[in-house]
Amino acid sequence: MGQDMVVGKSVFVGEFLHQLDAKNRLCIPSKWRFSGDQEDVYLALPNPLGCITIYPPKMIERLEEKVSAVSLGDTRGQKVLAKLFSQADTFGCDKQGRIILSEKLIRHAGISKNALLVGSYATFNIWEPKGYTQYLASPLEDDNEMSQLLKTLGL
Repeated sequence: MGQDMVVGKSVFVGEFLHQLDAKNRLCIPSKWRFSGDQEDVYLALPNPLGCITIYPPKMIERLEEKVSAVSLGDTRGQKVLAKLFSQADTFGCDKQGRIILSEKLIRHAGISKNALLVGSYATFNIWEPKGYTQYLASPLEDDNEMSQLLKTLGL
């Protein structure tokens, strides 16, 4: 099962190791592609865990609702949004199923050549492979400030 329509939701499961090419392009697994993904429909955000989180269209709609709910008077929330979206990017797939990652996102995740795409059911993450292994092996710790603020905002 890859990206199947289950009760109207996209499903991203499994792990896929791909190489980033010289133009910062990365192939999205065919199981995770869908009709219309050539448009700027994916949203890539820097995840405080050290990876890149990719939101498909259905999740972008939910994210928009949550972001819109952050009032201008919520200075902490506005700061988080500024940090988060200043590094974000939108993109679609080319005909070969590749996406182009921005330099900011690549640096954030520490990716140099290989990238591990990991499904998280409704979204997927792009990790530097060793970073993902370290993340899985690390003990649970207190969240950092960015994680706490994102949690508070429901993101």
